Amino acid sequence: MTQQGIHTIDTGFVRPQFDAAYLLVHAGHATFIDCGTNHAVPRLLEGLAAAGMQTSQVDWLILTHVHLDHAGGAGELMARLPNARLAVHPRGARHMIDPSQLWAGALAVYGAEVMESAYGRLRPIPAERVVEAHDPFVIDLGGRSLRCLDTPGHAKHHMAIYDEYAKVCFTGDTFGLSYRELDTAKGPFILPTTTPVQFDPEALHASIDRLLALKPEAMYLTHYGRVENVEHLAARLHEMIDAMVNVATHANDDAQDRHLQLTTALADLYATRLAEHGWHGDRAALMHWLGTDIELNAQGLGVWLDRERR
Repeated sequence: MTQQGIHTIDTGFVRPQFDAAYLLVHAGHATFIDCGTNHAVPRLLEGLAAAGMQTSQVDWLILTHVHLDHAGGAGELMARLPNARLAVHPRGARHMIDPSQLWAGALAVYGAEVMESAYGRLRPIPAERVVEAHDPFVIDLGGRSLRCLDTPGHAKHHMAIYDEYAKVCFTGDTFGLSYRELDTAKGPFILPTTTPVQFDPEALHASIDRLLALKPEAMYLTHYGRVENVEHLAARLHEMIDAMVNVATHANDDAQDRHLQLTTALADLYATRLAEHGWHGDRAALMHWLGTDIELNAQGLGVWLDRERR
């Protein structure tokens, strides 16, 4: 689907309609926002060709943050875009120039076999092609302004991009997750992502409010796609952040099974909210669509709890 020169590209990561990158085309110029993993690069180039553009017409790759499902393929993609520069949050720039620390951190969690199959090796980007997008860095895409805004909460190195022409935001993970399989007659179901290791609920509340103050007509989420009725969704996100924090603060820190407590409580919370939303899937269906996010959110809440209670 394409609206106002915005092309949604499914990166193919994990499953269909899970991980999106975006291609913006305007006045003979193009930019990618996020890129998925190395395995997504052929899909991105196919999307570029389908939009009638050449690799030489891509001016920028903009990253919302450097988590690998958003930025793992940045080096491989940049190697195929001869005139492009990379715009990234100042806290993330060094990881694109030298991704060894990113690789090592993910390797410790997932192991070599999963890293190779899911992400592929991370390719460094020459420092002279990397631009630190200090808020409010503005990218000119053929006369179309794209504003890079600091939006911490999910990660300290996170930014969102406001497209003034289309009046929409590309939110990475700041505006949560919303999978089309969970849509009902009431619209999209949305929930925050607390993926380790930098979840900060107060910062996330503030970042959501900052984006809402721009009065965007829609948000483009990495996970997944365009969502509208943004004021309603923002209210749901605020409520869910507070509910998830409440789940975490009532966990028994001394219990060896604290992580299991968190995953079970989060599954119960999402099941209740989905039922209120008019979704009729059973527990198995819930875990199919949200199992990975429940696991990661529990990890993120656990890291946050440990940091808060030091």
